[in-house]
Amino acid sequence: MNLPVLDPDLLKAFVAVADHRSFTRAATSLNRTQSAVSMQIKRLEDRLGVELFQRTKANVDLTPAGEGLLGYARRILLLNDEAVGRLREHKVEGVVRLGVMDDYGTFIVPPLLASFIASYPLIHVEMETGLTASMPGRLGEAYDLVIAMHPAGRGEGEFLRREQAVWAASASHSIEEQDPLPVALYPQGCLFRKWAIDALDAAKRRWRLAFVSHSLAAVEAIAAQNLAVTVVKAGTFPPRLRALSDRDGMPPLPAADICLHRAANLSRAGILLADHLRTAIRNEVPLQRARASAVASAEPNEIVACP
Repeated sequence: MNLPVLDPDLLKAFVAVADHRSFTRAATSLNRTQSAVSMQIKRLEDRLGVELFQRTKANVDLTPAGEGLLGYARRILLLNDEAVGRLREHKVEGVVRLGVMDDYGTFIVPPLLASFIASYPLIHVEMETGLTASMPGRLGEAYDLVIAMHPAGRGEGEFLRREQAVWAASASHSIEEQDPLPVALYPQGCLFRKWAIDALDAAKRRWRLAFVSHSLAAVEAIAAQNLAVTVVKAGTFPPRLRALSDRDGMPPLPAADICLHRAANLSRAGILLADHLRTAIRNEVPLQRARASAVASAEPNEIVACP
């Protein structure tokens, strides 16, 4: 048995009459004639085989069948609008320039971009990785969006997640035997570099700068070869390194806030990408590095995971 199909145009006329309790007022709201609306209601009633309204000279009231249909009609029209809007969004075009830290640009953001582009294939994303301290100041000029790192509680922009800074070294690194301690860090302007130096100096721990690079992979490789200790985020902790704590003689490090910055007058394409990144990162997207390996190498609560 073939069931009748509910035409959205007929349902729209039905909802308008039900809301206004008048064919005349419903016709005005729909910018149609009263006779046209009356014919649409008659077609819907014939299609369903029921009366939807009780018509008197004074009132137009819903019948029990009409009351039962009204909720479904509203939901069908809402889903229709949602589907059409979604399909139109897929046709949005544009270029979005994104600035992001090296580790997030390598491990966190790429899968998020893949899912975004699958939904919005006409939007092109140009991503630059590096130190993000100066990137928010160049919004609108060089970037449309920036995912930047700030001291916890002091970052502007939209808060995404909190990351704990963690000392890291190779599994075989003998921290106690090295004086001064070799350290692999990032260039001037990196928040982790400042925190590492300040923490070592405050603890009166002798150290030497053994390696400097903009590249996360290069710094990680130096640490993995037992040549130095470094500082990484707990959320992107490299699986081939082990976390160090005060039991290893390492001073505590602060936490950082990861924040999203948007340029003024952001395009529709930029807004869509910003909202996608914000939702995914806030909702604890699966991290691309083995966070569990960092946790397993330390005692419980040694690493503060992202909230």
